[in-house]
Formats: sequence, structure tokens, C-alpha cells
Amino acid sequence: MTPPLQPAPAALRARRAGIDTYQAPVVYLRADCPLCKSEGFEAQARVELAHGSRTALATVHHVLGDWLGTDEAALSEAAWRLLALREGDTVAIRHPPVLDSLRHLRAKIWGHRLDYPQLLALMRDVAAGRLSDLHLAAFVTACAGEHMSHAETVALTRAMVDVGERLQWPFDPVVDKHCVGGLPGNRTTLLVVPIVTACGLAMPKTSSRAITSPAGTADAMETLAPVALDIAAMRRVVERHGGCIVWGGAVALSPADDVLIRVERPLDLDGTGQMVASVLSKKAAAGARRVLIDIPVGPTAKVRSAGAAHALAKALGEVGAAIGLQVEVMATDGSQPVGRGIGPALEAHDVLAVLQRRPEAPADLRQRALALAGRLLQMGGVAASEAEGLALAAETLDSGRAWTQFAAICDAQGGLREPGTAAHTRTVEAPHEGVVTTIDNRRIAMAAKLAGAPTAPVAGVHMDVRVGMRVARGQPLYTLHAASPGELAYAHHWVQGQRDIVALGESE
Repeated sequence: MTPPLQPAPAALRARRAGIDTYQAPVVYLRADCPLCKSEGFEAQARVELAHGSRTALATVHHVLGDWLGTDEAALSEAAWRLLALREGDTVAIRHPPVLDSLRHLRAKIWGHRLDYPQLLALMRDVAAGRLSDLHLAAFVTACAGEHMSHAETVALTRAMVDVGERLQWPFDPVVDKHCVGGLPGNRTTLLVVPIVTACGLAMPKTSSRAITSPAGTADAMETLAPVALDIAAMRRVVERHGGCIVWGGAVALSPADDVLIRVERPLDLDGTGQMVASVLSKKAAAGARRVLIDIPVGPTAKVRSAGAAHALAKALGEVGAAIGLQVEVMATDGSQPVGRGIGPALEAHDVLAVLQRRPEAPADLRQRALALAGRLLQMGGVAASEAEGLALAAETLDSGRAWTQFAAICDAQGGLREPGTAAHTRTVEAPHEGVVTTIDNRRIAMAAKLAGAPTAPVAGVHMDVRVGMRVARGQPLYTLHAASPGELAYAHHWVQGQRDIVALGESE
């Protein structure tokens, strides 16, 4: 006679699995445990975890081995932190509340347009962690390409702002800038912030970590100073120095966007509508009112043509105006990487060289940052024209005021430090004499990522040449930097199989 199924326990003993699932809470259960059998918790099911007054939605993964007991639940690091558990605690596991927003998600997948209330419901559930990564990936994919109308983009931007906190500042005006990305080494923000704040403008800069690139602004800044400041700490820095450079994920000003970015990264997707909503929601939430957007244009940049740049600029301007922002756009040269370093620490070394006016400072990074700072100084009313703004920006940098301001901001954020250097390097040399005709932004960025960037801050690529340079056979083209010999070998093996990452034409 088959014994009757024992009733599932009200709670299971919690174990710390010691598994990093990034921001996604996961609970590991024995497939044959009474709870899974009685409640039908299959692998990938969504469940609600509860401990005391804390709850979290998590994804079930089944354990087939005997390392976990049938009366135990193992939790990923994200779930463990959310519930503030300690060894020996118990965790209740139950069916999650029904999410009405999933109806809207399915409608979007089928090509229907969503309005503000529908997107607000979705973003509330996204920010609260109620959607699984499968649902999030479906939403990101459904919005990619040209699948978002102007009205949807405006509604999504407003919804992203409204599910987070919106900062107010005792300054007027508050300015900000953003680069849409796709150009390795383009670390101008770390130069623009100290220049414009040294000139009296307020620029509370919240930046993202890398999504599809070898480094984000927050990644590079973190090699120089702490960036994971909460809102109170951020306010103290801005009120003292007029600006900051912090990680947006720590202040949670647009929390739904931070969750979506987590899914965009492995998918390598950054659709236009969602990118516009992501950028402008963060600017509005941070309290900016005048925003400058840098759009690098080039055959291997994210934006590849003047027409695409014009369309993106139009969308940014119109959506910005709809949510109360003055948005201006600069289309810049995206034909090759900026500076010499690609990767958090390597880019930070370039920034320090420019700020400290060293002879080896990359001129292109300096000039690009000055152009952006000059435009912001004009937008903020400090300069009467763009030319006057450029001259003021150059004087602020050349006099050392920008370096003094940057060091003060770093000190206020927790202390200025020196970026590290990689223990392992390997140089890729020119196979023959010639003139550098092109540098492939996407593939040189891939090389930096395969070498370990941005996870390993010292990893990446150091560029030894620029377009137009004449090189001899055996002359260095670029140098791979890695934290481990395995990552270095992996990246080097990949680049050896690629043709014309740095293309050489015949010399005259």
C-alpha cells in the first residue's frame, strides 16, 4: 500500500547556497520534496518567499542530488540578502500573487501598443522584482528594433521615472550629459563633470555600468573612487562640490531600468525606444533639466549613419520635451576608439593624464571632452556662445582647476585612488608595413571583453595606433591586458582568428 503523501511543511529550513545569480533571486528545492509535489512547484516556477516581514519573488531550480534535504531550501545570494536571512532561519514558500501586468506583456509580444497605465503597471512589477528573467527578456525583445511608437516611448519614460524617486536640487539650472555608447574609450564624463562644476554649474551625474561595452562610466570611475553611494551620500557630495559621478544602480532613481539593463546585457540588445526611455528617465529622475546627448556616428559604432543619428536625435528631443527636459544633441566622430585605453582602469589612466595635463595625454579625448563641456557651459548660461564655452572649458582644464575639482569630488565620494594595472599583457603587431585605414570599434571592444573587462577592472586593450598612422612591420598595433593568463590567452586566440581589426593599407 502506498503511504499517503505527507503534508508540505509551512516553512523550510533556509540554507545559503553560495551561488551568485546577480540580482535575480533563486530558490533551490529538492524535486522530490513534499512542498514541490503538493504545490506543483516545477523548475522555473515563480514563488513568493517570506521571512518575518520581508518577502521576495524567486525562481525555483530543482536539485536532483542529495546535498539538499527535502525539508530545506537553498537560496541564492540575491534571495538571501533580500530576506536578511541567517543560518538556521526558516523561509515560507508559497504561490506568488497573480500579476495583471503579464497581460500587458503578452499584448506587447503580439504587437499591440501599450499606454501609460499599462506600462506603469509593468514597470512597477519590474522594479519590485515580480517578473522572472524570462518575462524580462520577452519584454526587452518585444521592444527592440522599431517596435515602440513615439507615444509608447514617452509613456515608458514617464513610467520609469514614476516608479522611482525624483531628486530635487537647490540649484538652477541642473545640467547633465550622456553618450549613447558604441565607441570604446569614450570616457568624457569624468572630464566634463569637473570642468563644468568648477565653472559653477550643478551636475549630479548618475552613470551606468557597462551593458554591452568593455566599460561603463561607473566602472571606470570606480577604479578612481567609490561610486555605490546612496541618495543621502550623493546629496552631500553635490551640495559641497556641485557635482558627483556615482553609479545609478545604487541610488535606484530609475529602478525598473536597472532591472531591464541586467537582461539587456547578456542579450546584447539596446533597442532605440528603450534606450531613449532609459537615458531620459535617469536624467529626469536625477533632477536634470538641460541635457546634452553625445551620439558618436561611424560604420562600426552603435549609430552607423547620419540618418540614424538624426532619427535618434529627433526621438531624444521630442521625448525629452514631453517630460520637461531641454535636450540637445552633438553628433560626433565615431569612426575609431577614443583615447588609448579600453577597459575601466585603462580608461581611467587616460582621464588622469588629461586632467593632470601630462604630455602623453590623448589629444582626442581631451578635445572631445572640451567640446562637450563647452556646449554644456553654453546650455547652462555660463557662456554666451559655444565658442566662449569651449574657451572657458579649455582654460579650466589647463589651469588645473578641473583636476583640483575632480580630486575634491573623489575625496568626498570616499577617497581618490590610483587605477590598477594588469599583470598579464600581450601585444598584437603589424603583419606588414602600411597605413592604418580603419579600426573596428565592435571587434576591438570584443577583444577587451574577452580579456576580462569590465569584470576585471584592469583588463582591456591599449591602443598603440590611430587611423592615418604609418606603421612598420612588427610595430605594436594594440596590447591586450588581462588579470589572468587564461583570459589573456583566450582573447589573444580570438583576435588571431580575426582579420583587419586594425586594417592596414599599402604604404606609399
